[in-house]
Amino acid sequence: MQRWRGQDEIPSDWGRCVLTIGVFDGVHRGHAELIARAVKAGRSRGVPVVLMTFDPHPMEVVFPGSHPAQLTTLTRRAELAEELGVDVFLVMPFTADFMKLTPDRYVHELLVEHLHVLEVVVGENFTFGKKAAGNVDMLRRAGERFGFAVEAMSLVTDHHDEQSVTFSSTYIRSCVDAGDVVAAAEALGRPHRVEGVVVRGDGRGRGLGFPTANVAPPMHSAIPADGVYAAWFTVLGHGPVMGTVTPGERYQAAVSVGTNPTFSGRTRTVEAFVLDTAADLYGQHVAVDFVARIRGQEKFSHVDDLIKAMERDTEKARAILRDSV
Repeated sequence: MQRWRGQDEIPSDWGRCVLTIGVFDGVHRGHAELIARAVKAGRSRGVPVVLMTFDPHPMEVVFPGSHPAQLTTLTRRAELAEELGVDVFLVMPFTADFMKLTPDRYVHELLVEHLHVLEVVVGENFTFGKKAAGNVDMLRRAGERFGFAVEAMSLVTDHHDEQSVTFSSTYIRSCVDAGDVVAAAEALGRPHRVEGVVVRGDGRGRGLGFPTANVAPPMHSAIPADGVYAAWFTVLGHGPVMGTVTPGERYQAAVSVGTNPTFSGRTRTVEAFVLDTAADLYGQHVAVDFVARIRGQEKFSHVDDLIKAMERDTEKARAILRDSV
């Protein structure tokens, strides 16, 4: 899959394509259906499929300081898009100038002159251009004028806790924020992932008999609510010698998210006790896939009580992850 950043990286001899547009944060089940429809259209027309996303999140530019919690990194988004059959992953820098493009210029300059679209596949609530003035009806009229088709797909819904739920990045963020990583996984089609680099902490876990990998995620990452979770831990590589850990292989883990109130901590951390390995993980780029919440964050009166709780957490994590395979 090709990866382009900005319209200047689109080749001058670029031919026709099928295009799907959106932030695609999370690449959830709704996004997957949208992308699948674009891929099907591209294959039937014999042209490449381009997925266009944005960086930073448009909300951060329109309303500075309001950046939503990020469900996936751009790299992860590209990997998921490639798995779904996308040929080109195009990241458009969402700048103040880009934000000011009128719907007409957006279509003519980007979709027609640069991408030469044959078909555009979007969600039924898609908006574009300055002040989100463009909508699907306007896009269809432009398509009639410039010779491209437009398909607007309905949002994907499912039932959760006897309620009808529309899958959206906003809904998934609310699930993650509440610690309901099971509901988040149902909407995503896979466990919610937090990536980061393992950094040195205070070493307290090792002294308690539970050495942890302190994962430092990128800014704006969607971190689950404070508590203890069963999770899969994967070393993605790009670090020093990894000893007994195999890059790409999943390891069971009990993961603590919170401030370590037993020790009057103030900094919120993501600490993974990776089971069945004693490898040095410092400096590694890793992924934590949250499967289920074991309990909320607790403050213990005695360290011995904390150790006993961690022993129970570890056994529960093993049982949960064994059943999740």
